[in-house]
Amino acid sequence: MTDRPDADIIAATAAHARLLGHLAGLDDEAAARPSLLPGWTVGHLLTHLARNADSHVKMLEGAAAGEAVAQYDGGVAAREEAIDAGAGRTAAELVDDVRAACDRLERLWATLPDHAWAGHGVNADGSRRPCVLLPFHRWREVEVHQADLGLAPTWDDWSDDYVSRELPRALATLPDRLADPAARRRLTAWLLDRADSPGELVIEGWDVHPEYYGR
Repeated sequence: MTDRPDADIIAATAAHARLLGHLAGLDDEAAARPSLLPGWTVGHLLTHLARNADSHVKMLEGAAAGEAVAQYDGGVAAREEAIDAGAGRTAAELVDDVRAACDRLERLWATLPDHAWAGHGVNADGSRRPCVLLPFHRWREVEVHQADLGLAPTWDDWSDDYVSRELPRALATLPDRLADPAARRRLTAWLLDRADSPGELVIEGWDVHPEYYGR
């Protein structure tokens, strides 16, 4: 039996509340502005946050039924189509969608049978996604994308609890994201207190670890 990830559920629920608080008063002009993610408006990001919550509901409900279901029907292409289709809605429609999707997910977290947490879903890239990790992944989505909206919160507003959880995981990806052997040696020497600051390092993007950053 896998324990319920209660601490992550509480943290993700609090992140939902912060997000919805920041969206209070969002108008149509702001919803149509470019976000900090290339090619995406604020509307794209809000649609993504809503559909991501629904994808978690889908995987968790599947696990409760003893099935491993795909996060998005139709994979990455269908995910992108749904985001594009919803991005141009009014601010009120976008915010209502996010609020309703968060509510659906929170209600499921509260009622999900214990055995479901031992199950898994299938991420958009085809990788296995353990259900017990889903609340943390949702927490990450909301924390990170609040900053990506470009409305008010930034990465400097990330909660201390989130950073404490995320930093060790992000650091663990560095060996694969530092392609230059000399850069690896320089960073290792610094971490072992044998060299000065490594200075600027060329770190490859998340595509090196598609299974790490769920979408």
